Amino acid sequence: MKKALIAMSGGVDSSAAAYLMKEKGYDCCGVTMKLYDSMALACGEGTCCSTEDIEDARSVCGKLGIIHETVDFMADFEECVIIPFIEDYENARTPNPCIECNRKLKFGRLFELAKKRGFEKVATGHYARVSYDEKSGRWQLKKALDKFKDQSYVLYTLTQEELSFLELPNGEYTKDSIREVAENRGFVNARKKDSQDICFIPDGDYARFLEERRGGPYPEGKFVDANGNVLGKHKGIIHYTVGQRKGLGISSTEPYYVIQINPKTNEVVLGRKAELQKTKVRATNFNWVSICSPDKEVRCLGKIRYSHKGETGYAKALDDGTVEMNFDNPVYGVSPGQALVLYEGDLVLGGGTIII
Repeated sequence: MKKALIAMSGGVDSSAAAYLMKEKGYDCCGVTMKLYDSMALACGEGTCCSTEDIEDARSVCGKLGIIHETVDFMADFEECVIIPFIEDYENARTPNPCIECNRKLKFGRLFELAKKRGFEKVATGHYARVSYDEKSGRWQLKKALDKFKDQSYVLYTLTQEELSFLELPNGEYTKDSIREVAENRGFVNARKKDSQDICFIPDGDYARFLEERRGGPYPEGKFVDANGNVLGKHKGIIHYTVGQRKGLGISSTEPYYVIQINPKTNEVVLGRKAELQKTKVRATNFNWVSICSPDKEVRCLGKIRYSHKGETGYAKALDDGTVEMNFDNPVYGVSPGQALVLYEGDLVLGGGTIII
């Protein structure tokens, strides 16, 4: 019997994934990654890694009759996710820590652990699909059938080797049907709320988190327009992201938006919505997932953040290793540090970190 290691957060999605993998005939083992000290945070609903989450995962494994264990990845999480998260905000980038957690831990350290212990597969509760294309000889990453829950955007870093080793059983189901699976099996977390995107900041106040880690507030500075005219005073650059409109405290007949953040001068540039639009976006550290790096332009759809519905255009790989996307219509709120992810229908072509 083939062995599968199941990444279990304590939530309903990974619990259902464990059941579905067992139904496929795998000898399963559930593993919960302890990523941070939840006792040091003001944990409420929607967190992960808490004692309750670990107990929920253990309870589900008991129901399924499979082994459960907890592995301590706190040092790795600090080094690979939290520190880069802080540094990105301090350097005027808007990070997506879920992407780095997937890259370095779920599909990095956890895969290493699985291979070391002789598992043939790793499964997670992500909503996406993996398949093998005989024609191209490549593993492919695709959107989930449930388009409202699709998480393929945060999985673009997957390599061919990782895709061959990965199972995403939830990708074939809707969220409602996954909850039904959990309820029918009597799982304690069947109706548990989904976790927050930033699991280590359960209240969503990332600025407070950054200031606590820094040991005090970030220095105030100037709001300026594109010509350098002073419009007011800001409370520290980490409080702002490109495209932000609320919380600026600037009175005007027409709303201002954050257009640019300059950490060297400690200035936040404000402008009107029209100044946010871009038709060209470039990304670095690009990973072509389902196709090889193309030698010509590719017609595709590009997403500039997780919640973005996407915009069509042409993408091309440049000689310096970056990828440039030219959109048919302007996109708004392009923020350095977020990901540009390219799609052809349901197929994830690749993705990288936005630099302009």
